[in-house]
Amino acid sequence: MISIGFIRHGTTEWNLAGRMQGQMDTPLAEIGRLQADRLAGRLKGESWDGIIASDLQRAKETAQRIEAVTGIPLLKVDARLRERSFGLIEGTTLEERIARWGEQWRTADVGMEPDALLLQRWQSFLADTEQEHQGERLLIVSHGGYIAPVIESIRRQALDTHLMNTSFTVMQRTSAGWEFQLLNCTAHLAQTDTDKQGAQAL
Repeated sequence: MISIGFIRHGTTEWNLAGRMQGQMDTPLAEIGRLQADRLAGRLKGESWDGIIASDLQRAKETAQRIEAVTGIPLLKVDARLRERSFGLIEGTTLEERIARWGEQWRTADVGMEPDALLLQRWQSFLADTEQEHQGERLLIVSHGGYIAPVIESIRRQALDTHLMNTSFTVMQRTSAGWEFQLLNCTAHLAQTDTDKQGAQAL
């Protein structure tokens, strides 16, 4: 059996500005580094075997900061954990999306990566990871637009809230399937308006 702790990366400047990041490679903001450090402090008292992160720098830096505080080794980065590709809307603000595609921009054909392809990436990653790390407890640092559909596909129900930056979700594989022990937990954060704002943009 394997246990997975999903971590959404810390807040970026683009999160704060409401810009859609997708697979654009944006760094953490200072508040994102603080969030990662707070999560690291929480994880310091827990037992995890390793960290695997998306290769995008906002996820990789979140993982590196956790490694520096906890000593949990960053085993590798993996492009299969990248954020969903949002096609033409990457780099845009909500106002820019509405101006170009109208209020119904979410249904426009902008070349967004469909759930089926994203979940193929996840299944490929999971199959390899379960083979290589059977019986281990792994932290997976990824992105809101990636983690959310993975969780929803496993739970077979939609999440009722956005995944917060540095939110922590823990699930364990059992003989009956995946069992969730934590979902979108941010107990390590003292919530501020900035944190809440940052969590609204993927």
